[in-house]
Amino acid sequence: MSGMRLMLTTSAFVGTCGIGYAMWSVISPSDERKREILKNLPESNPVRMDETRKRSALMLQVLKDAAETNDNIARGFGPPKS
Repeated sequence: MSGMRLMLTTSAFVGTCGIGYAMWSVISPSDERKREILKNLPESNPVRMDETRKRSALMLQVLKDAAETNDNIARGFGPPKS
């Protein structure tokens, strides 16, 4: 009986893995679709990538300035509280 249970468990496991692999292969995009997705990524556009680099540099500069000061710069934004 133990051998039968082992064979049944093993076949159920292999069947589950096979179904999972089949579903993955059906759902995953084809090579053509992958190339299209990569072509439309923001990083593939040089102008957009340059804007992202400039924005990142500005954010790093703001963080550097904030780290060098003892003032709470978050308190300076927005309307003053009474």
